[in-house]
Amino acid sequence: MTPQLEPWSFQIDAGFSLRGWRSKWTGKPVIHFLHGNGFCGLTYQPLLEILAKDFDLLITDLPGHGDSDSGTRFAGWIGTANYASMVLSHFSQQLNATTQVYGLGHSYGGVITAFMAARNPNRYRKILLMDPVIFSAGMLSVMKVADIFGLLKNSPLAQQARARNHQWSSREEAFNGLKGKGGFKGWTDEALQAYVENALKDSEDGVKLKCSAQVEAKIYGSYPKGLWSHLKKMQTQCKILVAQSSYPFIARSVRKLSKLTPYTSKTVTGSHCFMQQDPQQSAQLIKEWFLDQKYK
Repeated sequence: MTPQLEPWSFQIDAGFSLRGWRSKWTGKPVIHFLHGNGFCGLTYQPLLEILAKDFDLLITDLPGHGDSDSGTRFAGWIGTANYASMVLSHFSQQLNATTQVYGLGHSYGGVITAFMAARNPNRYRKILLMDPVIFSAGMLSVMKVADIFGLLKNSPLAQQARARNHQWSSREEAFNGLKGKGGFKGWTDEALQAYVENALKDSEDGVKLKCSAQVEAKIYGSYPKGLWSHLKKMQTQCKILVAQSSYPFIARSVRKLSKLTPYTSKTVTGSHCFMQQDPQQSAQLIKEWFLDQKYK
């Protein structure tokens, strides 16, 4: 945890609480950050520490992730966006009326950020989405049919989430076991350490993931209803960073989306978690977009 951040808890209408971290407001522009599925906000600590030099931070752990409650059921992608909007509305009341607020999200959190912006054009001044899982219209049609027949819940990613190791004897064992493997390949040691420190919790047998297999699999076994109708009505300026080595459907969807007025995109070196592989480069691109500056 960086010294500038303090924990918060907010009870939403559904009767459970979301939690996260925030800066003490200093008058700097604010970034509201949303993480990817299975992670938590402070997993991205190396990136956030760099951004904290120029921005105040509001970091939300989405339902079932980090220290946030799961709730009694998965509210869907739009429902999750509505929950995150409640959090942002609450904290926005503490800010000066002239403070600029920006939206930043990775993967699943990127799509949630897009939903938030599309549903309220005044929510953010700008947003930046890091390799957001924007499924094509064709993919969404297939997912809809699969969901009707109860097949989507057993998608490959959902099955992987249920099957992966969620328990270790220690954080050191978790670090050594994950280093260079799967989605963690190429992560800096600092980023992986942030993950094992913040996305894991103590248990009777050692440590285990804060985000349960059931929560992670439920998201992977769902789809964002109304995604393209929301994206097409977006009025907020949106930049999308697409990883060079990631899911091919993301690049295809972003190419189509970039033809619409509010969107611009850039391909960056790395895989789906490129900001964990090169936090400095990612922070530079984020600051350049939000602050309209060029960094050498």
